[in-house]
Amino acid sequence: MLKSDSTTELRHAPDQLFPLTRHLSHRLTPALLRARFTPNTITWLSLFAGLAGGACFAAGPRDWGVAGALLLVAAYVLDNCDGEVARIRNMSSAFGAKLDDVADWLIDGFFFAALGYGVASARQEPVWLWLGLAASAGATIDYVVDYFKDRAETPDAEEAGRLREEQARNPRKPEDSLDWVVYIFHKLSRADFCIIVLVLALFDFTWILLPLGAAGAQAYWVADLFSRVRGWHT
Repeated sequence: MLKSDSTTELRHAPDQLFPLTRHLSHRLTPALLRARFTPNTITWLSLFAGLAGGACFAAGPRDWGVAGALLLVAAYVLDNCDGEVARIRNMSSAFGAKLDDVADWLIDGFFFAALGYGVASARQEPVWLWLGLAASAGATIDYVVDYFKDRAETPDAEEAGRLREEQARNPRKPEDSLDWVVYIFHKLSRADFCIIVLVLALFDFTWILLPLGAAGAQAYWVADLFSRVRGWHT
């Protein structure tokens, strides 16, 4: 039996326009709760959907790209759902948090590498693959930076999990112009990245993400070195 205050919180949570994926996850989570999916199972489903989406982009043609983008949207939505289910059922765990982080890293890293391969194969220009690998490397560095920063700030795994849940339940809000810049670039752009990919895929324009990703991924992990960008939740 779900707690009434938890279901009420879920029902009224998307009180802002962004991130768009939250609106989708808040509609899917009740079905996952009724089906008795565990948070970790949902994380695995998110990972498989994300990797399958990346594989579609490696295939090259536009139709495969649209299919890949839809799978990527599914992965991002499920990535929200696992945390929502965990909080409602009080099933949050240190292992689940780490699994979620690894899944995010693998999806992001594989997507850029696969997109680079697909565009390079279609255009017979290796530079696109190198751009994809650069973006993938940036995603990997960001994961490593996050991992060691989290360990340095909160060595105890259980305490780290508790703080993570507290951030999710009481998210930090932007307070000034710089906060908004950081929030939009570092959090909202990532939370709704799959929507950006879908729109570009519909117009066969996803190649633009490769040069942007190659540079942006490096800026992303550099920003993670500073405490101002930490503590947000989308």
